[in-house]
Amino acid sequence: MEIVSSEKSLHLRVRDRQRILTAIPLSRPMGEDHVFVKWDLENSRRLNNLRIKNTPSPIRRDYNWPGKFAPYAHQRETAEFLTLNNRSFCFSEQGTGKTAAAIWAADYLMNIGDVTRVLIVCPVSVMQSAWADDLFSLVMHRTTAIAHGTRKKREKVLAEDYDFVIINYDGLHTVETHLYNKFDLIIADECNFVKTATTRRWKAFRRLVTPGTKLWLMTGTPAAQSPLDAYGIAKLVNPNLVPRYFGAWRDMVMIRTSPWQWMPKKNATMLVNIALQPAIRFTKSECLDLPPVTYQTRTVNLTPTQWHCYEEIKNEKFMSVEGGQGVSAVHAAAAMTKLLQVSCGAVYSDSGDVVEVDCKNRLREVVDIVNATVNKVVVFVPFRHAITILADRLKSEKISTEVVNGEVSAQKRADIFHAFQTTDDPRVLVIQPQSAAHGITLTAADTIVWFGPIASVETWLQANERINRPPQKNKMTIIKICGSPIEKRVYKALESKESQHRMLTRIYEEERDDSGY
Repeated sequence: MEIVSSEKSLHLRVRDRQRILTAIPLSRPMGEDHVFVKWDLENSRRLNNLRIKNTPSPIRRDYNWPGKFAPYAHQRETAEFLTLNNRSFCFSEQGTGKTAAAIWAADYLMNIGDVTRVLIVCPVSVMQSAWADDLFSLVMHRTTAIAHGTRKKREKVLAEDYDFVIINYDGLHTVETHLYNKFDLIIADECNFVKTATTRRWKAFRRLVTPGTKLWLMTGTPAAQSPLDAYGIAKLVNPNLVPRYFGAWRDMVMIRTSPWQWMPKKNATMLVNIALQPAIRFTKSECLDLPPVTYQTRTVNLTPTQWHCYEEIKNEKFMSVEGGQGVSAVHAAAAMTKLLQVSCGAVYSDSGDVVEVDCKNRLREVVDIVNATVNKVVVFVPFRHAITILADRLKSEKISTEVVNGEVSAQKRADIFHAFQTTDDPRVLVIQPQSAAHGITLTAADTIVWFGPIASVETWLQANERINRPPQKNKMTIIKICGSPIEKRVYKALESKESQHRMLTRIYEEERDDSGY
């Protein structure tokens, strides 16, 4: 089959043209096997529903792709796919720019009146950094708001007529009645959050999806841990492709090997692929037009315990300098280090004792990132006890993990790095940055996660280069986890390559000024 597009029509050469003439009444036959079809979105969708490959969307012809940067070829193709499929999946890997593609697709549909309002559901950590920031950069002409915080704050946002509203998954049930029938397109990022159809989270999400709701689910790792994980998201997009009940799906894709253990059947991958349709996917290795490194910021809220300790340390450290004048770099470093330690979940007292501080939000975020990443991951953690906390959590999730810090001998480090580069395990390295900032190749990973920032620009730059070197073949992602004001300031200073001495004193002064001392 061949499709040729012109300004207003599609010229198709097909063997069975009658099905096109039947599906599109205003189509016009030409000769024995040619059909002319008016090229608009409705007809393109009809052709796509007939499974005619390479059906072009009129977004290709009509859209001007606004924003601060131009789309790459794979982003244009993704946007075309989304506009043609009212309910679909985007399984492109993390770092391939699927957020931007979805924004452009939604904006185009709003331009032509096919969509009026969009609800974006995503984890808290990417509400601002991935979605709000990209919406501002790409479609500044649209109104956007984040529905987060207290119930009253969420309700106030939802009472307004914003074009795009961003909300987190666990916030859905708190304002569920205020969401009904207000959005005709729902975009769900990291849709594995609703993979389990028995949870309150899934049920609240499902109640928002009416027969007329357009729904785009996005994740880079569909059914990554088990074929069972496909059931919940398939049930949302295309329920006819999976059994009515979960037990029947389990029997289709799993086999019981003991009273308590199930294993995937040989054909499980094929069945999952059938269930999770229609879908589009690009891997980093396929996106040769992508920049070599993509930076992301994940905002992860401190727990109440962390905030309490954070404020106590600020009060102690800032009030200890009389009048707030004459701050030395040594004093500034001590104050900043304590606040960064709290942010990472383990504070060292003046006597050397370690006080653990609940950092469950940050730990969960790292686990989610690792689970959403296809290849290996390096996590840089600036404080030794925080390394232990994180490594223990990853191991409890059955993620093969090795630790490299100052206590690990040179030979042991070499063995760990060799295994990381040449074998399946470990999948994750948790590293104190100074222990692997120079001369080490870790290209088996294409993702770096900063559990928290460090004060050394040199170490920051060098550590980020561990995966960005030959023989790296994949595009790379560097993720900065950020939850406290001090971390935001340190990351900003690192990215501007500010000197360490100036960084310490300036950040200290800014924190002090914000506190009113």
